[in-house]
Amino acid sequence: MDGYDDFREFVRARLDRLSRAAYLLSGGHAEAEDLLQTALIKVARRWDRVVAAGDPEAYVRKVLYHEHVGMWRRRRWLEQPVADVPDSRPTPDTTDVTVRRIVLRQALSRLTGRQRAVILLRYFEDLSEVDTARMLGCSVGTVKSQTSHALKRLRRLAPELTDLLTEGTGVEP
Repeated sequence: MDGYDDFREFVRARLDRLSRAAYLLSGGHAEAEDLLQTALIKVARRWDRVVAAGDPEAYVRKVLYHEHVGMWRRRRWLEQPVADVPDSRPTPDTTDVTVRRIVLRQALSRLTGRQRAVILLRYFEDLSEVDTARMLGCSVGTVKSQTSHALKRLRRLAPELTDLLTEGTGVEP
């Protein structure tokens, strides 16, 4: 027994949900694994304090989202802009759901790190504006404005998903 047994059990119990959130944030399997691993390493070092503070899953998610934004900021200066991606409209067929998922994932990948985090927290994790602001360490106003900007950008990047982007958001196109 090495003092990390509780942490290992926590990770085993929640690995699927945490991995899914990391994947949706990062947009790729390898990136998601790196993101989750980095977040879990940071949490493991403070596990006793995290558990003592209560709600360790919320703390892990907060570290995950903060780490994602931090990784995005560090990587931003390395990226080189490319010509605009040509607008391609898929023809409807039996793979509509898959196509929509791919288009949405591509559009999400073109959002800023903070916008992606806000969208995922609000609509994937179903958090309130207040909880999202608390999770990201920003104001409710920032969450509202980032959500508005992100939805507007998603509608511009993926107009074929406008119906999906208005369902449940309460925001008209």
